[in-house]
Amino acid sequence: MAGHSKWKNIRLRKGKQDAIRGKTFTKLSREIIVAAKAGGGDIAMNPRLRAAVEKARAESVPVDNIKRAIDRGTGAVEGANYEEIIYEGKGPGGAALILKCYSENRNRTVAEIRHALNKNGGALGENGSVAWQFKFVGQISIDAAGVSEDDFTMAALEAGAEDVEVDAEEMTVTTAMEDLHRVNAGLEAAGYKTRDVELTYVATNKAELSGEDQEKLLNLLDALDDLDDVQETYVNVDIQEEALDE
Repeated sequence: MAGHSKWKNIRLRKGKQDAIRGKTFTKLSREIIVAAKAGGGDIAMNPRLRAAVEKARAESVPVDNIKRAIDRGTGAVEGANYEEIIYEGKGPGGAALILKCYSENRNRTVAEIRHALNKNGGALGENGSVAWQFKFVGQISIDAAGVSEDDFTMAALEAGAEDVEVDAEEMTVTTAMEDLHRVNAGLEAAGYKTRDVELTYVATNKAELSGEDQEKLLNLLDALDDLDDVQETYVNVDIQEEALDE
């Protein structure tokens, strides 16, 4: 399983579900606001907004919250004026990090990120310093239970997917950025219930860390995830379960 999805699943297994749920609602609302601001409030005409709304619905964000976030993004109602900012950095053991942030105060955001990185064995980098180790793609996931790997892979490829990865818990489809919703529609038409339909960064150049550095990286990822302005964290390390269990 690739970068971001792997960390997301590990994070959920670590607990703190109630706190995570509250932060998830806030971050999903910000995603909707930024998407609506960038491409308008019509879901049919704004693929990024459609993906954000679908993700919010999957996480049981109330309909009123979704509508209010769209209205804030389009300017129909007043609210914080969030901008999307991408930061790059290094973590323990040379791990590469990309941070997608939504902020109404750029100076506060970069100060908080720099503090979290410096405190946990990382450092903020220049634009382009680690981005070459990732590619920006579409990803779609389904639960693997009861699903034929061969049948699903064939359906995904016929729908236009670039790749399919499988593990014991889920199957993950990778698409070109512009093909995300077309492939998702094809999978749904073939009878598959999809989730986590999103645009994401996937590591193309993986780093291998020692057990000690993996533990340090987990602490850094936790610290970054606790920052309200950090929407998503992408890392080029496949974190081993042994590091999680220590």
